[in-house]
Amino acid sequence: MLARLLRPAQTVSAHCDLPCGVYDPAQARIEAESVKAIMEKYAGNEDPVFRARALSIKEERAELVKHHLWVLWTDYFKPPHLEQYPQLHQLFWDATKLAGAAGAKGTVDVEKADGLLAKIDEISKIFWATKAA
Repeated sequence: MLARLLRPAQTVSAHCDLPCGVYDPAQARIEAESVKAIMEKYAGNEDPVFRARALSIKEERAELVKHHLWVLWTDYFKPPHLEQYPQLHQLFWDATKLAGAAGAKGTVDVEKADGLLAKIDEISKIFWATKAA
């Protein structure tokens, strides 16, 4: 009887623990732009102290890219989005790999940063299409 009394009268769902609704791939993009800019500055500077600092900051920023992408993937996108955009899983997989040790975090190759930015742009297009729906 107690279980019946405590059972909710209505079941609801929100797409995050705190349904603020504030999601935007721009956060990942800003950090990825920073990663690219640091790579370019690294290439143009021979000072070892500057280069060491640049690598450290670049790795922090690349980790933030991954964080922002994971928040979108795990908190914003839901099964109906995946049904509509079946490439989402692979897109996020590729983007986080490009941000990680095998990509922007582990190299100073600007092409990796460009690839990461391109993946974020693809995610952004899908994100905004789902927000408009």
